[in-house]
Amino acid sequence: MTAYVHRPFYENELQQHKSSTDIKVITGVRRCGKSSLMGNLAEQAQADVGKANVFYRRMDQFGIPLSPTAEWLERELADALSKRNADRMFYVFLDEIQDVSCWEKVVRRLHTQEDIDAYITGSNAHVLSSDLATLLGGRYAQILVQPLSFAEFLSFANARNVTFANIDAAFAEYVRYGGMPAQFDLPERTEEQLAGLLETIYETIVLNDVAMHASIADFDLLSKLVRSTFSTSGNLYSTRAVVNTLASAGRKTSSETVDNYLKALFDAFILDECEQTGLAGKQVLRPQRKLYPVDNGLRNVMTRFSPGDFGAQIECVVFNELKRRKLHPEVGVLRAGEIDFVAYGKNGEKEYIQVTASMTDDVTYERELAPFEGLPDSFPKTVLTLDHYRTGITEMGVRIVNLIDWLLETDV
Repeated sequence: MTAYVHRPFYENELQQHKSSTDIKVITGVRRCGKSSLMGNLAEQAQADVGKANVFYRRMDQFGIPLSPTAEWLERELADALSKRNADRMFYVFLDEIQDVSCWEKVVRRLHTQEDIDAYITGSNAHVLSSDLATLLGGRYAQILVQPLSFAEFLSFANARNVTFANIDAAFAEYVRYGGMPAQFDLPERTEEQLAGLLETIYETIVLNDVAMHASIADFDLLSKLVRSTFSTSGNLYSTRAVVNTLASAGRKTSSETVDNYLKALFDAFILDECEQTGLAGKQVLRPQRKLYPVDNGLRNVMTRFSPGDFGAQIECVVFNELKRRKLHPEVGVLRAGEIDFVAYGKNGEKEYIQVTASMTDDVTYERELAPFEGLPDSFPKTVLTLDHYRTGITEMGVRIVNLIDWLLETDV
């Protein structure tokens, strides 16, 4: 068994909710590291209160019923509770809970008990269904876990003795293969092994968390939609255009079907959206959106690791990092041009962000800075680039920052 690698960002967030009366719901795309985080938390709890006061079940583990039911889970819990030390907190950890039929009723009953601290994980948004919200009366805290950030990627590489020629080489691997933690458990780090892992993860997500939960029978159409959406990530998305593209490939479908399939992808946390917002008096009557995969590796395995559209790949890295930092990114629309991201914070603050591979060319330099000139406020303006040569602050007050340095900032 490989040693656990700490992920302080999520561990600190979980620690903030420890021993609260809320049910802690840890969500995120399958294989992003939720189970490892929960296992580590369960070990800590066992060290604090003893083995008898920790109930941990991983629903995809050997020995668990092939079709676990709410009745089975309640019997298991009742037996464990009867053997607990009543003077201490009792911790419950239920991993991949969506595999248990009618699990919400058991969790609801747990919530009525005193001195119980409960955590559940799920790889599908149905874990946060309206039924659960109604049953718990809103008394739950969601912790969304994503694949590894670039800082975490470097931490895992160090822990697993994976070396790169330099930081740029490490980032190139991160952009190409993404941040799924399991890549650091492979016996050999070759493109064949990495691609095989990513294909397996993709197929598991699409089969178990998309097709199965949304009762999608047309798996071929779903696969074509995913491939089309992933390969065009970073472009403004049009359902009608996708329907036409699929039709030209010999697959007729409707806008309603495509939208339903997209919702299933959103629910499985494999895909996210970034809507347009009007800036400087520009009204967006019918906002469009851009779609981004949760992980570049999953995107690239669907495009057979095509080196094209590198700009869209680093844009995807930035989008997911903004989400990890608890910001809400939107696409900024001006009367003339666009700003890649307007990142909104919880308290009304925002930052305007442009993303480009290079700023060395004068034409690109002027093009990336131009949209900032029409903005009516003084919120921070940043250009993220892989260049090291033209970083600094412009006369307009725009920060030009190396993307890798930005990803490794520690004060966020």
